This record gives sequence, C-alpha cells and structure tokens, in this order.
Amino acid sequence: MLLTVLCAAAGLWTFIALAEEVAEGDVGKFDERLLVALRQPGDLATPIGPPWLLQVARDVTAFGGVVEIGLVTGAVAGYLCLQRRYGLLSIVLVSVVGGTILSLVIKHAFHRPRPALVPHLTDIATSSFPSGHSMLSSVAYLTLAALLARAVPDWRTKIYLLVVAVTLIGLIGCSRVYLGVHYPTDVLAGWGLGSAWAILCCAVAHALARRHLVPDAEERPS
Repeated sequence: MLLTVLCAAAGLWTFIALAEEVAEGDVGKFDERLLVALRQPGDLATPIGPPWLLQVARDVTAFGGVVEIGLVTGAVAGYLCLQRRYGLLSIVLVSVVGGTILSLVIKHAFHRPRPALVPHLTDIATSSFPSGHSMLSSVAYLTLAALLARAVPDWRTKIYLLVVAVTLIGLIGCSRVYLGVHYPTDVLAGWGLGSAWAILCCAVAHALARRHLVPDAEERPS
C-alpha cells in the first residue's frame, strides 16, 4: 500500500509541477527544441525517419483515441457482465469514464493551444494540455493490466502484463510528439495524472476487495 501511495503521489506531483511550469510559460524552449529535433533540418513539415514511420506513428496513436479506448473498455465491460463481476465492472467504468471527464475538464481549464511551430501530421479537436491520448491510455491500460495481473498467480505473467501496458502507453505518448500535435510537457503531464488516477482506482478496488465489498479479481463469482 505504501508503494502504491508513493507511485500515485509521484504521478500527481509530476502533473502539478508541469502544470505550474506551463501556466507560467517556462517550458517553451524545451518543448520547441524537441519538436524541431523530430523534423528534417530545413523542412519542418517532414518528420525524421523512413517514410513508413509516419504511418506507424498514426496507427500507434490511434490506440489512445477515445473511440478505440471506448471499444476496449466496452469489450471488457461486456465480459465482466457475463461473468457477473459487477464490482470489478464498476471499478473499470469509474476509472475510464472518470479519467475521460477529468481530462476534458483540465484541458478546458488550461486551454493551451496546440503546437504551432511544426505542421500537424494528424487530426486534432481539443486543446493541448494535458495530452488526452497519453492520459486516457495510462488510465485504461494500466487499470486493465493491474486487474488482469491480480487474476493470475504467476509473477512473470503479472510483470509481462504491466510491461506491455507501459510500453503501449509510452509509444502512444511519443507518437503524439512525433506527429507534432502535442508538446512533450503535455505528454508527460498526461502520463503523470493518468497513472495517478489509475493507481488510485486500483487501490480503491483492492481496499474494497479486502473488506469483501466487491469480489477480488482472483475469486470466481458464486
């Protein structure tokens, strides 16, 4: 529990620290240097790397979209309904839906413009801070990985599930910067706040399970 609290606090501290810097306008040079470093010298419309890397980045970034995460969450919710694990279902829905609402509220509060230094290489609809893709992917995939990890006894499988989730989250966040639609600080803030929210939801699920208020992930429904 102490480790859980420390991890959640670290994620929240990361978000708060970046939010203060963004509000004061102190991170512009860092953000701009990294955005420019990912484009061809003399041609900011062309990203570095082979031509196929741009399409890969677009495919990867889709895994953090609202529609894609909604489909994954819906599929998991359907499975939990069939298994009559309504306690776990509520945790998943509160985590993902709550994280989505939190992301939109904070975006509206900061209303940071998207990067204008480089052309955007994919469509955008909302403001920049924090990165919704980074935050929602952290919320959804960390929550699902943690619940799945609790359902398996093998520690190697637990580590594998968490590594897969963290790797996917990392690739999604990096793709947002590569495509020029987010500043690096947007992504870091999204990772921090999304991870803190996911850890908090999983900690609540664990606490409720210990008090037998919801079934534990390792228990089969009666």
